[in-house]
Amino acid sequence: MTFDEFNLTPELQDAIWYMGYRDATPIQEQAIPPITEGRDLIACAQTGTGKTAAFLLPILDFQARKPTSDTNTLILVPTRELAIQIDQQIQGLAYTLNITSIAIYGGGDGSEWGQQKIALTKGADIIVATPGKLISHLSQGYVKFDKIEHLILDEADRMLDIGFHEDIMKIISFLPKERQTLMFSATMPPKIRALSRQILTNPVEIALEMSKPAEGVTQTAYLVHEIQKTALVRMLISDKPELRSILVFSSTKRKVNEIVRGLRSKSWKTEGISSDLEQREREEILLRFKSRETRVLVATDVLSRGIDIKDINLVINYDVPGDAEDYVHRVGRTARADTTGMAVTLVNEADMQKMNRIEKLIGNEVPKAPLPGELGRGPEWKLRPSTPGDHFRRKGGRPREKEQARPGGFSGRNRDKGPGDGRREARKVDSGPRPEGSSGKKRWNKKGRQPGSGLTDQQKPGQGEQ
Repeated sequence: MTFDEFNLTPELQDAIWYMGYRDATPIQEQAIPPITEGRDLIACAQTGTGKTAAFLLPILDFQARKPTSDTNTLILVPTRELAIQIDQQIQGLAYTLNITSIAIYGGGDGSEWGQQKIALTKGADIIVATPGKLISHLSQGYVKFDKIEHLILDEADRMLDIGFHEDIMKIISFLPKERQTLMFSATMPPKIRALSRQILTNPVEIALEMSKPAEGVTQTAYLVHEIQKTALVRMLISDKPELRSILVFSSTKRKVNEIVRGLRSKSWKTEGISSDLEQREREEILLRFKSRETRVLVATDVLSRGIDIKDINLVINYDVPGDAEDYVHRVGRTARADTTGMAVTLVNEADMQKMNRIEKLIGNEVPKAPLPGELGRGPEWKLRPSTPGDHFRRKGGRPREKEQARPGGFSGRNRDKGPGDGRREARKVDSGPRPEGSSGKKRWNKKGRQPGSGLTDQQKPGQGEQ
């Protein structure tokens, strides 16, 4: 199905054509018609499927056909990175349209507050916001959302995981009851179903086949003792100039710096990104990774939501994610838009049960590669009966991070008992990354805007300005 068949405004079709896109992705093909008809919608679709354009195109079409001086659309997202990314895509698609937008997110030095207040008071057409910062503005009394016609919750499952349910419901209390509400989620757990029943009216439901890595991803797993991981990663990426862009995932922000120190080399630049950094620093790091000045980027799951960069050659799961769905998200950072890529997962004894659940989810066994001889032997693949603790979840859905016990890769109660490992166990619990603080950059000067890079969630940090 081509975009011409959606009967969008000529200006919007010109923007799509200028970007070089002709055919709609499955989520766009299924979601755009009911959204255009004004229906509520709940869609299960992963990052990289084109879901952002699936809701932006009909919303921008509404805006172009029915201009207004009031804020018309509110988009809620879990992280500042995603807020920037969506605002960028609005800039690209609305290049020739008289439509204004602003991203509200935190992490800055506070200087953005005044700009945000002006934009919220005067009424930008589209607000893209993380819930916490938006609540801060709403509590001041100058934000008027009584003319909102469209509410979009993107990555709704992640927002609930982080603990934003109460904030979301409070924000919704400021909105008109008569509105269109759209929910996009990578997974469809019971809590998402419950939220949809609270805020949606007779919604259209779309569930794309999901939870499977793209066909272009070559997956491999190594069975390793924790102490062997860093040396293995160095072996995998050394003397391989074809691997120009490598993304390494850590489940905890505490371990990011440790991994960065272990992977530094005179031959390549390694940097880490976590919620401990200021927003400006994170943007600069992403720009260097995008330009390939930085070859290896180490990131946490939550921060990775803003890393939307083409041509990542290799994804390395330094540890197995606590949720099987997160594995698919991580691996999905490579082989995007019909390209190819590789994904390597390092599995210690404590993570074998989680890896087994991942294999069940994706419907395939991930091949186990032998360790290089110089590393010695790794652990044998051995599964044990599942226990509730395997899921690393507390009541309320917040991920529980394992505290690092000491440098060298030994981590927490579930660390691998590798050769020479001590028997003491660290039982501290990290509160986890807080992706939300919320501030924003002004996004409503139409002159000199640069078109976005595409309709398949391929907006890149630093363009327009992610």
